[in-house]
Amino acid sequence: MKSNENRRSFVKKALALTGAFSATSIFSELHAEEWKSLHRKLSGDSALKVAANEDYWSVVQRGYTASSSPVMNLNNGGVSPSPLVVQQAVERYNLLSNQAPSYYMWRILDQGREPLREKLALLAGCDPEEIAVNRNATEALNTVIFGLDLSKGDEVIGCEQDYPNMMQAWRQRQQREGIVYKQLSFDFPLEDEEVIVEAYRSAITSKTKIIHVTHVINWVGQIMPVQKICRMAHERGIEVVVDGAHSFGLLDFKIPELEGDYFGTSLHKYLSAPIGSGMLWIKRDKISKVWPLLCNGDPKSSDIRKFETLGTRSFPIEQGIGEALNFHNAIGAKRKEERVRYLKNYWAEKAREIPGVMLHTSLQPAYSCAIAGVSIDGINPQMLGNTLLEKYKIHTTSIVYGNINCVRVSPHVYTSLDDLDRFVYALEKIAVESVLPGLSTVGG
Repeated sequence: MKSNENRRSFVKKALALTGAFSATSIFSELHAEEWKSLHRKLSGDSALKVAANEDYWSVVQRGYTASSSPVMNLNNGGVSPSPLVVQQAVERYNLLSNQAPSYYMWRILDQGREPLREKLALLAGCDPEEIAVNRNATEALNTVIFGLDLSKGDEVIGCEQDYPNMMQAWRQRQQREGIVYKQLSFDFPLEDEEVIVEAYRSAITSKTKIIHVTHVINWVGQIMPVQKICRMAHERGIEVVVDGAHSFGLLDFKIPELEGDYFGTSLHKYLSAPIGSGMLWIKRDKISKVWPLLCNGDPKSSDIRKFETLGTRSFPIEQGIGEALNFHNAIGAKRKEERVRYLKNYWAEKAREIPGVMLHTSLQPAYSCAIAGVSIDGINPQMLGNTLLEKYKIHTTSIVYGNINCVRVSPHVYTSLDDLDRFVYALEKIAVESVLPGLSTVGG
């Protein structure tokens, strides 16, 4: 009898929590009052000033279980850990789903997608009817890349520093259909937007139909002048696909402000949503012209939901996005951007003073935020990354790709200054040891 009562109590409570935006959200239960009190104390402070307030950020850090990991994660640009409230939401909704999957998933949790769509649209600054919820930036952008009607000979302009999955998608269309995929190449860092815009402008011909541009270059964190590229392209009747995998949930912007036509992102990066969550935005008057990547009964519909016909999906992950939005919004987009940039500059400014250490990313606010590339003379990136992990328990990303050879470093709001001091110490030790005789195991 007691077990039945416990089960009924659990289901009742779980049903009440199926809306992450209700007064009974997990974030409200765990953080709301404390954070409101903090925000009252900071009400007159600018985002730049709050960026250096360690008392405030220590409270945010406590919201993440990753803060206690024995391995320091400085690869948040790949996948960011979720705060505890998001983890608990996914677990709770998963338990609920497994009471009776087809009932709780389709009749209960599926009803939460519309409120979620509205909250994502609010953050994105757009119409909810332009937002589709999916699994990552690759799925979102491949939907557009494969969904646009292009003919043999039509040209698409991208660059060699775009994300591989997107480049491969365009190449597949080139191999299969005979479109022409042209790629620019940039030597980053670049601190002249006109140089970038002019490179795209100069590549345009009468056959150019699409420009594909990455908002934040994943390899080294260069912020691209997307709005200027879009305006230039539109003056010539060319549409723009924007890869926002590393910008949404980090930079303080609204998607329509970029003036692109299509935008895809992963929500499991700087928004800290559950792993395997993403979002697609398509300008409303262009939805009907894009074929869905997966089947739909009305593929030429102007309903954005045609891109969500995935069959059975992870409803717990979708609903966990809601708690990630609660957490993000409680911090504030501008505060988050300034804090993460502050953290990047904190370690990078110290590191560039170490003999033999080179940065591969601008430290100017207009050109970078979270991500920076770093290298040490005489040490290949794989060896540097391996040494950081094996000897110092610091996880980064080693990059040897085209004209980029560095280790990518990307902190997040849960990263502490002590963590970054430890990272800089490790760089200094490795740099010193690399020039000493008999230490070829470090230099490679």
